Amino acid sequence: MERENRENEGDDAGRGEDRRAADAGDDDVTARTAARAWQGMNTLLMERHNRRKAVAEALGMSFSRIRALRRLAAGPITLRELAERMGSDPPYTTVIVDDLVRRGLAERITNPADRRSKLVHLTEEGRAKAARAAEILTTPPDELLALPLEDIRALDRIVARLLD
Repeated sequence: MERENRENEGDDAGRGEDRRAADAGDDDVTARTAARAWQGMNTLLMERHNRRKAVAEALGMSFSRIRALRRLAAGPITLRELAERMGSDPPYTTVIVDDLVRRGLAERITNPADRRSKLVHLTEEGRAKAARAAEILTTPPDELLALPLEDIRALDRIVARLLD
């Protein structure tokens, strides 16, 4: 009886090893499938439906200026805050803002909270261009709109989870 128990324990241990190997195999499949999905998303967003070029051509400016417009659309902020939100350094952000001011899309105003600093805010034309940029960038491609609603809802749920 004792021998039988030891043999069964060995069987249990063997099954545990099999389970771990299967789990490791599942991890490999998960990693490969995730990599394929990620590559597919990258291809869709950066190659087939890259809206950056379309919005830059439509607005007649570089995408970095469009990014600045979109961040300024929420309201006036300092150059330093704009640089942080854009992930760029302050001198480069100054070049971008200077160009937006020259184009009549933004203005520098005195910061009411600290008269020593300036805020950057959009002009009416700047707000209109920011809105047009948002419209271009957020319009789904026809291929997405052609999917069944249940697929679009599933994709929406998945993207929302990834963004959490």
